[in-house]
Amino acid sequence: MKVNGKKRSGIFRAVQPYLKLVASHSRCFYASRWLRRIILALGTAFFIICQFSLNPGIQITFPLTQAKSTYNLPNAQALVEQGRKLYDAGDYNQAVTVLQQAVEAFRASGDRLGEAMALSNLSLALKQLGQLEKANDNITQSLKILETDQNRDLASLQVLAQVLDVQGSLQLELGRTQQALDSWKQAAKTYEQIGDEPSRIRSLINIAQAEQTLGHYRQARTNLEQLFTSVQKQPDSLMKATALRSLGDVLQLVGELEKSLKVLQQSRDVAQRLRSPSQMGAALLSLGNTQRALGNRGRHQQNTVSQEKATPLQCTITNANNPISNEASRYYQQAAQSYQQAADISGSPLVQIQAKINQLSILLELQKWSEAQKLASEVQYQLTRIPANQTAIFAEINLAQSLICLKQATIANNPGWKEIAQGLATAIQQANSNGDRRSVAYALGALGGLYLETQDMHNAQKLTEQALTTAQTIQAGDIAYLWQWQLGHILRIKGDIKGAIAFYKQAVSTLNSLRNDLVALNPDVQFSFRDNVEPVYRQFVDLLLQSPPLSPSVDGGISQQNLKQARNVIEALQLTELENFFREACLQPSPKQIDEVVDKTDPTTAVIYPIILKDRLEIILKLPTKNELRHYTIYKQASEVETALEKLQQSLTEPDQINDVKKFSGQVYSWLIQPLEAELAKMKIKTLVFVLDGSLRNIPMAVLYDDTHKQYLIQKYAIALAPGLQLIDPKPLQRGKLNALAAGVSEQRNIEGRKFAPLKNVEVELQKIQSAIPKSEELLNHNFTKTNVKNQIEEEPYTVVHIATHGEFSSNVEKTFILTWEQLLKVKDFDNLLRIRNGSESRAIELLVLSACQTAVGDTRATLGLAGIAVRAGARSTLATLWSVDDESTAELMSKFYQELENTNLTKVEALRLAQLKLLTDHEIPYLWAPYVLVGNWL
Repeated sequence: MKVNGKKRSGIFRAVQPYLKLVASHSRCFYASRWLRRIILALGTAFFIICQFSLNPGIQITFPLTQAKSTYNLPNAQALVEQGRKLYDAGDYNQAVTVLQQAVEAFRASGDRLGEAMALSNLSLALKQLGQLEKANDNITQSLKILETDQNRDLASLQVLAQVLDVQGSLQLELGRTQQALDSWKQAAKTYEQIGDEPSRIRSLINIAQAEQTLGHYRQARTNLEQLFTSVQKQPDSLMKATALRSLGDVLQLVGELEKSLKVLQQSRDVAQRLRSPSQMGAALLSLGNTQRALGNRGRHQQNTVSQEKATPLQCTITNANNPISNEASRYYQQAAQSYQQAADISGSPLVQIQAKINQLSILLELQKWSEAQKLASEVQYQLTRIPANQTAIFAEINLAQSLICLKQATIANNPGWKEIAQGLATAIQQANSNGDRRSVAYALGALGGLYLETQDMHNAQKLTEQALTTAQTIQAGDIAYLWQWQLGHILRIKGDIKGAIAFYKQAVSTLNSLRNDLVALNPDVQFSFRDNVEPVYRQFVDLLLQSPPLSPSVDGGISQQNLKQARNVIEALQLTELENFFREACLQPSPKQIDEVVDKTDPTTAVIYPIILKDRLEIILKLPTKNELRHYTIYKQASEVETALEKLQQSLTEPDQINDVKKFSGQVYSWLIQPLEAELAKMKIKTLVFVLDGSLRNIPMAVLYDDTHKQYLIQKYAIALAPGLQLIDPKPLQRGKLNALAAGVSEQRNIEGRKFAPLKNVEVELQKIQSAIPKSEELLNHNFTKTNVKNQIEEEPYTVVHIATHGEFSSNVEKTFILTWEQLLKVKDFDNLLRIRNGSESRAIELLVLSACQTAVGDTRATLGLAGIAVRAGARSTLATLWSVDDESTAELMSKFYQELENTNLTKVEALRLAQLKLLTDHEIPYLWAPYVLVGNWL
């Protein structure tokens, strides 16, 4: 990259110490996603807020052509045109200089409208340099000029609307989201006033982005879907191509990837018909980003991350033991092709560099090392020939990231560590020159991460501290947590455990405060969660539960404070994971702590928290009426635990694999239950509530086998699951007031290209429910529609909703559904459908039953979908199946369950236990009786 017109010269002072070469290259790594998110976020923001939010008027040409008579100074007009060309070329520093001269020229001539327009363009150029406060000052001056104009004509209204657009984009980046929303609403109103429909559509898309950031996700999604119809009706134009692209970008932002793909393909097609290379390049870049996100989604359904070793700069392992799925590979290849086409077609150097940087990351993901090496050299050369703007700075950071991973994968000596460090130092120098503090914060931390790679802990810590200070100064929490995490990791390596814990605590606290922002502002966060967020929580727990040396404590020296904090961190992780799953904050009306329920309401219940760490299983036990938590450590490698769980899961779905089930579930029993048996017996525990972690969530705890006493766990205890430490207003079921809505599909259905086999015993199952609960309503087959369910729920406050139909739980929110007669009802629709409303009040269903559902095959995190449905439905308790079983045995179990539920002396979980035991007695095969799990309130 150029610096003040020159190529790279000099190295950032901190690069001067000798960089030691890392000797070990025994494993292949792939670039971590946090910097990928930076470049994707940058690209998305640029196209949504700049190219799209700012029509040609804000890119300096439109006001001149529409209101030419207003600009009476040829010199000022020439300066504006010169500034536009510099801006389009990406030379923002020179553009700023020229536009400042234009402002003075308009001011000297008394042309107030021209001055306002030039100030807004100057603001836009400053924004591209990352100088947000200066940009904001200029846009404020522009608006003050326009507000004094009492007799606004069409030209002044056009400029006003465009200036409001720029102001909104600045306010959003400055974290002033409500102000941004207000600015864009005013802009939309002004565009409507002057009849500029394409620009009004653009502002509505920006409004939707602000609504997402504020957490108004449903409103944003509704507005976007309405907007899509309006955009579709527009004739082909550059504005339509841009509108569709921006809509596709926003749909990617909210995780609507399939819709995003279709809309972006339409944008590309419009651009092709218009023969616009710039629009085609931009559409292809966005299309590649969505295809890449689809690949990431498929990739993260597999368990491929060594999270305890992850750092912000750490590359993700992609070796032969963890191959990329076929689905992920297909989308990655499509993304690489889109990026290649974008770079070839677009005439914009910035689009070209963004496309090649993203293509490089895909080549690394696909392990195409030689192609990646060649492309990296091309990018390095191109970076020396473009101006030092924010896009170029981020490209330099991202290139350094890719080069590190390429070195690790290929043991290449070219480039060397020093050359990579020089690139980052150049980025820091340029960001400082531009006054771009966000870029400085990113680049400093990345350079610190490079020193961490080369085991130079002194400089790694020094630079990371500088990066953190910079991020905190500008209140950039999304950057700060990365460097708090990295500092915790560095101090842990140095043996400063107390200091490490302090920084991890800060990182988790920052993440907790950023939940909505992480969902709304980072386009790739849903698919990088396991790389960039989850490891922070797990590494913190790992530190908290490390036994001090030579400790005399029977609990390994772990303090109660650390145990409680570890439990709270796991709770925060699970809540964050659910919010990430939905891409919005979870609803938690009147939550109650599990401890409070156990101590005050149900003194025969114990709560078990197993935590899978890289070298051990940690188990925290909460006993009733005991203020202290108990703690047990089982020293088993995570790989051994995961293998046993995977084999157990496979054997459970095969009816003839009873011996294998007992073998593998016996292993898990010896780890999770055996160490606790004495305490549980002493306290006369009858119910176990599990807050499960990782792959344990895919296993029904009822099937754990005590080989000594030849008993399954269900034969000893009633068993429930809790998605976290909080429950929705738990209270015992009022048996005398039970009424049920029973719905199901028994016939074969073909919906959305999927064939669902008939469930012949569904009718029998629903009839038995009606026998057990006389006050019940049935919706069978063609009567089981979303509309009919909604109408029934609104008319009658049912305590039980029983749904017998095909369904699937998945870590992908779009693939978590239940089958109604006419559609696949997605998990996001459960909130409005099942919550019982009484006027403005809303109360939970006591019990939601989902039979014949199953977890997605090959998805190690599929039960996230089950927890998602349980939370989304707002039910106090959810009874579901982890796999689709014989519907005759399901009908038998459900009949017994509802019979037992009439016994006022039994809790819901005890009624389920008796029903399972009846089925176990009649059919020993775990496949038939084991998959039923109760999530939430067990009382």
